Amino acid sequence: MAEPQVRKARRGRFDSLMAGVLVFFLMAVAFAAAPAMNAGPTTLAGLLLLIGLTGVACLGLFTLRGASEAADENDPGSAGLLDALVEPAAIAAPDGKVHAANAAWKSAIGLANRLPKSGTSASSLFAALTAARRGETAHAAIKAGGAEHEAIVSAVGARRFLVRLTGHTTGALALPPAALEVLTAFSGAMPPPPKVLDAFAAASPFGAALLEGQDPFEARIIEANPALKAVAGGGEKGQVFGDLVDVASRVEASQKLAAGQGSGAPVEVRLAHDPARIAHLYLSKSDGRWVAYLVDVSEQKQIELQLAQSQKMQAIGQLAGGVAHDFNNLLTAIFMQLDVLATRHPVGDPSYEGLNEIKQTSTRAADLVRKLLAFSRKQTVQREILDLGELISEFEVLLRRVLYEDVKLITDYGRNLPQVRADRGQLETAVMNLAVNARDSVRAHGGGSVRIRTARLTQEQAHGFGYPTAQGDQALIEVSDDGPGIPPNVLDKIFDPFFTTKPVGEGTGLGLATVYGIVKQSDGWIAVDSKPGEGAAFRIFLPVHIPSAMVSAAPIAVAPKRPVARDLSGAGRILFVEDEDAVRGVAAKLLRARGYEVIEAASGEEALELAETHAGQIDLMISDVVMPGMQGPDLLKQARGFLGSAPVMFISGYAESEFSDLLEGETNVSFLPKPIDIKTLAERVKQELQKAA
Repeated sequence: MAEPQVRKARRGRFDSLMAGVLVFFLMAVAFAAAPAMNAGPTTLAGLLLLIGLTGVACLGLFTLRGASEAADENDPGSAGLLDALVEPAAIAAPDGKVHAANAAWKSAIGLANRLPKSGTSASSLFAALTAARRGETAHAAIKAGGAEHEAIVSAVGARRFLVRLTGHTTGALALPPAALEVLTAFSGAMPPPPKVLDAFAAASPFGAALLEGQDPFEARIIEANPALKAVAGGGEKGQVFGDLVDVASRVEASQKLAAGQGSGAPVEVRLAHDPARIAHLYLSKSDGRWVAYLVDVSEQKQIELQLAQSQKMQAIGQLAGGVAHDFNNLLTAIFMQLDVLATRHPVGDPSYEGLNEIKQTSTRAADLVRKLLAFSRKQTVQREILDLGELISEFEVLLRRVLYEDVKLITDYGRNLPQVRADRGQLETAVMNLAVNARDSVRAHGGGSVRIRTARLTQEQAHGFGYPTAQGDQALIEVSDDGPGIPPNVLDKIFDPFFTTKPVGEGTGLGLATVYGIVKQSDGWIAVDSKPGEGAAFRIFLPVHIPSAMVSAAPIAVAPKRPVARDLSGAGRILFVEDEDAVRGVAAKLLRARGYEVIEAASGEEALELAETHAGQIDLMISDVVMPGMQGPDLLKQARGFLGSAPVMFISGYAESEFSDLLEGETNVSFLPKPIDIKTLAERVKQELQKAA
């Protein structure tokens, strides 16, 4: 006999025994009390009849309890049905309580006595339960134990549901004959359509409502759970459900429902009381009634948008960095060719003015490339320890010259200002760009004020000011204005390169993109707070620099400024490695003209062979960083044995930080950023050779 049946039989025998004991006890009391009460035969017979009826009633109650429990035991959720199923299965009530489960279910889900009550999996489950009450076999997703399980839900009684896990199997699993036999024996008629929300929906943490009408957005609310008011700001009985949804969003959702897109899948809507809040709407229909679930996904959508924006900015940054690298090579070739032509067309030559104009235009192009590199976080940086207050105070003099007379500059220096580790020039560029943008914003509307504020923030304060992932204390530089503010429809595009709201010819659209790149390259964060008509505030957060007791090794960086060599000629053998023919050819030609012997290599592999051929005879190696095949740092590591202690100079448009980790343990290495002209290259070559001598 099955264990549940044994328990049932034991309870039946126990209940019968208890009823008999109770009747016997009452009769004994009656016989003992009869002499004392002078009770006659009639009275005694009536008393015994009353005792007998009481016993029968007790026995009936025990029997009813046993029948009820037997009904529960004989419910399709009994061991007979569950044991007949191979897949994980359980019997659940409308409120999500698990009445029984087989061993496979306990292994997959655990010993939880309730189905999920929150999250998207709960929403899917509620929709499936509603469909199951109509006699349908519905699919749902159940998340438990960190994993998501696909499930099939079907009604097996008036208030019982069979939930079976299908894994990744599509379609309903066929019940085995043994399970079908048990199910057929104990299943009653399917329940009628829902008249009220069940306990599961009523207690759910998201909005749920029962609607009456043909169109869900024109249907009226019959009943709603308390969470609907918290989610949608309404949900009174008799209210039109569509009034909870934003008008534009309602039209779009109606079109999707008409096209059949809302069947089983959520429809995204904006809520009427706050259009910034987004919810997923689940709808299920039965006999003119709708069951609607509203799940607030505003935070989830915000995180998705931030992730998408971050990925977009990263992709644009990679593209900008690649374009800037190639463009720097072209500019380097242009600058060097201009140097060659300048020797043939000195001042007074008819071609001098034209060549000079080309050089100025090329310089502007190089500045544009630097901005692209700053945005893509590949600009060469020279970090130093800066006092935040002193930095802005010294820079304030220049800022006042940039701002016009109708724009007032207000500075607010907080107390206990920290130190930061950043590139001074880059940080000044970022603040300058923000200040100029603020100036243009207020001047376009008749003038106003620009405010620069510095402060030290705790981690909690930084969270409140718009830096959600701040760790530890932060240094704040805030540039704000009292202009018209930034329109909401462009707020998420302002850091995109080449995006500008200024008229054609008045801006490149790289100002804020440059600021974004500088801040990110400084391991910081930038946030924007703006409302129409209330101005805008840009907040730069930088990690507070905490001096270390130990002196760490100095990173490879751009070589410090040295006295400029007047005589740019020299002697020595140089291995020049550059994959761009235009750059390599003209640079080698100009270096040879200054007395150097130059060995050219178009790739890292070719350079390695030449280094081996001329082992111990190379005085300086000049190499590009990014090349097809073998990269510059890899070349150095493999060729160091042939170069000996000869200095190495890398030239590239990428930041030193992009490859410094690959040069760990290397010494006598310097970096020269592109674009470069021959004068700069010749000066650095002579300095490196003199230093090595």
